[in-house]
Amino acid sequence: MTRTIRLNRIGGVLSELEYPVDPSTVATECEDVTIRLADGEVNLGATVSGSAAAEFASAEELRTELMSLLPRRAVGEPFQSDGDA
Repeated sequence: MTRTIRLNRIGGVLSELEYPVDPSTVATECEDVTIRLADGEVNLGATVSGSAAAEFASAEELRTELMSLLPRRAVGEPFQSDGDA
């Protein structure tokens, strides 16, 4: 069964994994998870499989790595800041 979730709900999926976990295990266990981004969608398993990390010690560590692997437009307009006025 394929699951589609919004990026801001990714914590629930990541907390279901048993840590420490390596990228290949995440890729296998999350191959059915699609993340809906501000500009498109990505597969969670396929995205994490591109990581160079040996393993993730916690859900927060995996979340941080995931955010670094997402496309530039994943969370909104590039070069925009709430502080710019």
